[in-house]
Amino acid sequence: MRTSQPQTIYLSDYKVPAYLVDTVELTFELFEDGARVHSTLELRRNPESAEASAPLELDGDSLKLESVALDGAKLAASDYEDRGDQLVIRSVPDRFRLTTVTWIEPQNNTRLEGLYKSSGMFCTQCEAEGFRCITYFPDRPDVMARFRTRIEASKEAYPILLSNGNDVEKGELENGRHFVTWEDPFPKPCYLFALVAGDLVEKRDSFTTCSGRDIDLRMYVEPRNARKCDHAMDSLKRSMRWDEEVYGREYDLDIFMIVAVDDFNMGAMENKGLNIFNSSCVLASQETATDIAFQRIEAIVAHEYFHNWSGNRVTCRDWFQLSLKEGFTVFRDSQFSADMGSPTVKRIEDVTLLRTAQFAEDSGPMAHPVRPASYMEITNFYTLTVYEKGEEVVRMIHTLLGPDMFRKGSDLYFERHDGQAVTTDDFVKAMEDASGRDLSQFRLWYEQAGTPVLTVSDEFDAGPGIYRLTIEQNIPDTPGQTNKKPQHIPFSLGLLGQDGQPLPLQLEADASEAPTERVLELTEAVHTFDFHGVEAKPVPSLLRHFSAPVRVRYPWTREQLLFLMSHDPDGFNRWDAGQRLAVDVIQSLVGAADGSEVEPRLVEAYRKLVSDTDLDQALVAKMLQLPSEAYLIELAENADVPAIHQARETVLKCLAHALRNELLACYQRNLETGAYEVTPEAIARRSLRNTALAWLLVINDEKGRTLAVSQLNQADNMTDRMGALQALVNSDYEDDRRQALDEFYNSFRDDPQVVEQWFSVQAASDRAGQLPDIRKLLEHPAFDWKNPNKIRSVVGAFAGQNLAAFHNPDGSGYDFLADQVCRLDDSNPQIAARLVTPLTRWQKFAPAYSGPMKSALERIRDKDGLSRDVYEVVHKSLAG
Repeated sequence: MRTSQPQTIYLSDYKVPAYLVDTVELTFELFEDGARVHSTLELRRNPESAEASAPLELDGDSLKLESVALDGAKLAASDYEDRGDQLVIRSVPDRFRLTTVTWIEPQNNTRLEGLYKSSGMFCTQCEAEGFRCITYFPDRPDVMARFRTRIEASKEAYPILLSNGNDVEKGELENGRHFVTWEDPFPKPCYLFALVAGDLVEKRDSFTTCSGRDIDLRMYVEPRNARKCDHAMDSLKRSMRWDEEVYGREYDLDIFMIVAVDDFNMGAMENKGLNIFNSSCVLASQETATDIAFQRIEAIVAHEYFHNWSGNRVTCRDWFQLSLKEGFTVFRDSQFSADMGSPTVKRIEDVTLLRTAQFAEDSGPMAHPVRPASYMEITNFYTLTVYEKGEEVVRMIHTLLGPDMFRKGSDLYFERHDGQAVTTDDFVKAMEDASGRDLSQFRLWYEQAGTPVLTVSDEFDAGPGIYRLTIEQNIPDTPGQTNKKPQHIPFSLGLLGQDGQPLPLQLEADASEAPTERVLELTEAVHTFDFHGVEAKPVPSLLRHFSAPVRVRYPWTREQLLFLMSHDPDGFNRWDAGQRLAVDVIQSLVGAADGSEVEPRLVEAYRKLVSDTDLDQALVAKMLQLPSEAYLIELAENADVPAIHQARETVLKCLAHALRNELLACYQRNLETGAYEVTPEAIARRSLRNTALAWLLVINDEKGRTLAVSQLNQADNMTDRMGALQALVNSDYEDDRRQALDEFYNSFRDDPQVVEQWFSVQAASDRAGQLPDIRKLLEHPAFDWKNPNKIRSVVGAFAGQNLAAFHNPDGSGYDFLADQVCRLDDSNPQIAARLVTPLTRWQKFAPAYSGPMKSALERIRDKDGLSRDVYEVVHKSLAG
């Protein structure tokens, strides 16, 4: 049977819960063949509900109901209805106690939602709707209760038993079993419930809060990972201190715990007091983790910790408000990372992801507002729009209000809504009330989908010395939304004189003093700004710091871009000018005849960059990275991927040949001189060195080959080891490539996180990751279809990064991905739905590619028993 269309859920249909839960008492009896869950709920009718006589309806999924009791009296089968996905009791008093006993099978739970087993340990993932896979409950975030949890299990097999809050009781039981009881004093929605039981190593530390309280910090990992905890623990303590200093938020429990889990659909989960992490997002040592991994771990640890207030103490009323907690918390972790490292580099990294992937989402069939109006499956809306664009929306409020007023707004938000489930409107209202600013129009950022396009034109009137800038905003149509209203956009800019010096921005002729940077507030479809006192036509530096998530169209000349690369005081716009110049050169070569000349001024610009030791080296490392193929595809109309790939390769090889001597000098200049450090300066040195090495191997330089082999064999850290391995894998030295891969695997075969990197470096390479190679990786003994990280490291890396191979004109890459999605849909629909993404924008590509892509989507659509997760993505993609 084909899948029938899943039900669409609409924000406009929201109703308050008919029943509230005050307390939850849970007892878990854990066994090897399953788990018995005893649940006792103290419920009452919600006085705010209009449904005074509504039956009690509790959500459930894959549960075997053993018994139901109301106020201590066991109910007969005729007193309730077990619908599989709901337990319905039609007649209940205004206040009552409901006890249920359910049997579940965590060992067979391949969806990794609810309670499941991973590497021999029990763990949970309840966001968004996983708690219903554990016991019957009103599984919605606006039902908040206090939880008390008792866990019983074999002491030998599961010596560590964890849940939310503080451990209040423990003891021995018969038959070698034991128990621990946990109590969480703070009301929380059930999606924040967590449980872990396993044979784990405990790593302890402590933190003293600003009020003098000592917090017990604990990390739990498998014994083989005991030496990989220090970085995460240090990141946690930095996060706790930063949140106190910047937001005035102090931790509220006596214990804070982190657990590393190998099999996890997400990166991490902010369960109250018991954060569960994907192992790849928390474990690190210099021998096994790259600089990027170290930075990512610090950011994710901070993100989950910051959720304690922006997500836990104040949570979202419904899942349409997901960005209330995620957008705000991503902004907070981005601020934190900027403070811990280079603010400019952090901004570049965030914007690169936004412009490459979120803008693509905004212009595709799955486009939706930051606050969606409807969904079929909520797990499909853990998107870049909700997270990254949601972060940009909060950042714009910060820009409009300034840091002091924003802090007053956040203080008011936390004070006003502590212990509540609220909406994005409540967040914006707190900012308005604290600052006195009217943000009515700004709320459109939450309501309207799509990326605004700002078309900028200018003219210079030499007589009165006026430079006139006209900015027109337009928001393209997206599925279900047309004729959109102008949005409130903060637009930061500066002007540079012909000598490269910043000019005062005088908006009035009689202004005596004027700043050299302004934030213009765009609220109309068209704005014109006159800048006075300008002696010669300036070069505009537009959208500094990327002050809004918009596309800017302005007819920059190559001369202007080169000028901005050298003179713009805003580091982000220096980088952006270089990217725009490189894009222009690469695009001019797409489809060009072999032997077409690469812009000589681009070569000289990169020559200056690679030799510049005065400019921030972290910024130089970013500026030396050419625009990615994914970004070039996003900018193209009817994208021809092989042609784009070839044009980019032409430019890269031209640069590498022309700058060979400078690259060798850069490599030598940035060799390590001391112990390995994870500092911005050390990270920049390694990034520059490995970029130089990669470019040398692109042109099969023999000296570069020798350096790569030597670096791979002698490196004392994973960044340099992986840099050398990637360089060899992406070269034409086939024997070296194979030997390097074999030796690398043999050295790290017992470390799952490093093996995932080994998979990815091959799957993402157009030389080592052609489709026959990918199929071999899927048959490798280390590959595991039950582990999402392994799936992402091979299938995800191939389809998302190895674009030239994935978009093979014969369509084989599309058929391959469709096969894997259909296979995974039966075991882990959430991962399957995320893997579909590369096919969803089939209309973006030239007809030779779009036709086979659409056919692959149709084949997935026609699969029997298609999950709700995949159904929604595929049907919206085909309809778009």
